Amino acid sequence: MNFHVYDTTLRDGAQQEGINLNVADKLAIAPLLDELGVGFIEGGWPGAVPKDTDFFARAATELNLKNAVLAAFGATRKVGVRASEDKQVRALLDSQAPVVTLVAKSDIRHVERALKTDGPENLRMIEDTVQFLRAEGRRVFIDAEHFFDGYRFDPQYSRDAVLAAFGAGAEVVCLCDTNGGMLPHWVTDIVGEIREATGGEGILGMHAHNDSGCAVANTLAAIDAGCEHFQGTINGYGERTGNVDLVTTVANLELKYDRKVLAGNLDDATRISHAIAEITNISPFARQPYVGASAFAHKAGLHASAIKVDADLYQHTDPTLVGNDMRMLVSDMAGRASIELKGKELGFDLSDKPELLTSITNRVKHSEASGYTYEAADASFELVLIEEVTGERPEYFQVQSWRAIVERQGRRGTEAVSEATVKLLIGGERIVVTGEGNGPVNALDAALRLALEKAYPETAKFDLIDFKVRILDQEHGTDAITRVLIEATDGQTAWSTVGVGANLLEASWEALTDSAIYGLIHAGVNPL
Repeated sequence: MNFHVYDTTLRDGAQQEGINLNVADKLAIAPLLDELGVGFIEGGWPGAVPKDTDFFARAATELNLKNAVLAAFGATRKVGVRASEDKQVRALLDSQAPVVTLVAKSDIRHVERALKTDGPENLRMIEDTVQFLRAEGRRVFIDAEHFFDGYRFDPQYSRDAVLAAFGAGAEVVCLCDTNGGMLPHWVTDIVGEIREATGGEGILGMHAHNDSGCAVANTLAAIDAGCEHFQGTINGYGERTGNVDLVTTVANLELKYDRKVLAGNLDDATRISHAIAEITNISPFARQPYVGASAFAHKAGLHASAIKVDADLYQHTDPTLVGNDMRMLVSDMAGRASIELKGKELGFDLSDKPELLTSITNRVKHSEASGYTYEAADASFELVLIEEVTGERPEYFQVQSWRAIVERQGRRGTEAVSEATVKLLIGGERIVVTGEGNGPVNALDAALRLALEKAYPETAKFDLIDFKVRILDQEHGTDAITRVLIEATDGQTAWSTVGVGANLLEASWEALTDSAIYGLIHAGVNPL
């Protein structure tokens, strides 16, 4: 029996607050899931959701899945209606999906209060719908909704629902912790009892939500107890606190259980996780296990000293196995070992240079005491290294002056206009440029790039993509120190710089100029 990795990002994951996937989004995500190597991709609920009906219609001609099988989600027939005459059931056939996953009630309370019918009729609804779809040539999976809560209330009825589904020809019965409140030992006991009741026949699955913070643990417990199918979402997307994170779960299965469950390569996981995050427009969670930017980031000096000897001493697995990488964070907690490892990461060999290491370490600690942070500003830290190692940073330009003006004419409510003027010396030539923007920082960015483009056309590719402001020493109110972090890109790579100043514009100007210098260095441009 092959283990089933079943992805429900396009349906259950799309129910997360803040996610709104259109058909084009789904058609872009599905090939990424297929590349990762999941076995099944649940595309949505055709017949109930118009855009899901459209998705399956387009998927039939536009998707060329190599590893995954497309599944359509729906419900068992309605009370008192023949399965062959139920419009929702017919829509599942019309979707052309080779697998149909049916949600079925397995908690007697939901049967009586939500469906407003009795237990025997619900079992007939399960049996009739499964038999009809099987006769039409479909593989049928059952999602036993609210199974665990129902089992704890009335074990016999929930067990009967599972047995009815298998008896009618369902290939999989997936036990759903719909409310997400289970704990691992409860899951172990219940799955074990159901596995015994089925006599080992049929494939049991697990569908976990994370409301108790135990979704991954509950899924692994279910697998240990006999489940050979689990349903999850990329990045743990889903309503409330989310579904089980599919990537975390498969990484645990492949790296900890030594069990190959993906048809693709696990070292694509970080790239694919982040690519899907871009499509959903949900920022990647830095502390997400395995694939988060901070998953293998080390800050404490004690850790760095040990990592110099053996990286495995402070990492539970090799980050490259999931396509991630180890990162050293430079902060006021950093010791010489952290600086040395971070320097090596950035291409600077600081070994056997104790005086230089001490100088850099002291500079970092002093800078952070003044409000700087290099944890999320690798580009600024690299400029520090260049200055300390070579004695100076490349001088692409000299700043004569800069200013920004925000002007609003007329009465309150009219749009303000932001304008910035930058005066630079580049290669002995004085350049004066004025730029406009949506706010003074945007205007400064525009003016600086316009000035630099005259001498360094490479800067035309640079683009500011993120801007964060933090007010330090907040008790000083508007007189507080301001720290700005900006992220820029040249279309191929991205980098981050930090600026600190007495006000927003001073801090922003430092971060902007550092960003331009870093970009020119890495573009291989020599100063004029």
